[in-house]
Amino acid sequence: MTGRPPPGPPRAPGTARFPAALKPAGTAPASAPTTAALVRPQRPLQQAADDAARRRAPSGLGLDSAAVRERMVQRLRAGGLRCEPVLQAFARVERHRFVDSALAGQAYEDTSLPIGLAQTISKPSVVARMLSLLFEASGAAQRGHLGRVLEIGTGCGYQTALLAQLARSVVSIERLRPLHDKARANLATLDATPGALSADLRLLHGDGRLGHAPRAPYDAIVAAAGGEELPAAWLDQLAVGGRLVAPMVDAARGGQGLLVVDRMAEGPAGLARRWLDAVHFVPLKSGTE
Repeated sequence: MTGRPPPGPPRAPGTARFPAALKPAGTAPASAPTTAALVRPQRPLQQAADDAARRRAPSGLGLDSAAVRERMVQRLRAGGLRCEPVLQAFARVERHRFVDSALAGQAYEDTSLPIGLAQTISKPSVVARMLSLLFEASGAAQRGHLGRVLEIGTGCGYQTALLAQLARSVVSIERLRPLHDKARANLATLDATPGALSADLRLLHGDGRLGHAPRAPYDAIVAAAGGEELPAAWLDQLAVGGRLVAPMVDAARGGQGLLVVDRMAEGPAGLARRWLDAVHFVPLKSGTE
């Protein structure tokens, strides 16, 4: 099994795999995600991408070396991770691109880091655990890729970039406009690198609790924020044979745990749930800012 999905259909010249501009304000209800045509970055997005590139760690630190990422991968292996496609994705995606230069020296440590607006980029071991749980679902194992993915909480775009290595298509929703813009800028710098973004990738600014029905059903859904209960929209948009992984409050434990939901058949009776590791994620909130 490999971590690289089969190549998708060729793109028309001048197109990209993620939105480069948002529709003008007022083109969608406040609760609905805002999307746009898929085109190459234009200013001001290109300016944001240039700024993001300047914020990255100086090349003299050696953080762009494959050996640095391989050491992180070896630590994940030593911690028990055995999903080769996920390990390969971690070996390819440069985590230091997604954090401020002042924190770049910690980018490959197993630690969460602030990304602004009281949000964080999660620990590599936690991200790897969640993505490996998605990949171990029977449908993904048979296909060799995650298929169609919905990500709730784009953040700085790091997990999104990993998903782009593992899936055929990714819809990622972020409720905070500044983070949405930051992720677009970060991913714009990757799009110029051949093979860095393998999936059809769409970034949306909107309320993640609503999911994104226009591209449902999804073979995999992953959330980067924890709530009291799973939004009904996520379950409705999960395909038969699909898997959802999300941090949620486990009343029995009195804290957050990873909740894995497999859809075996249509309807509420077709959902199988199980609780796994204790985790700590930022709260899942409604609306947009």
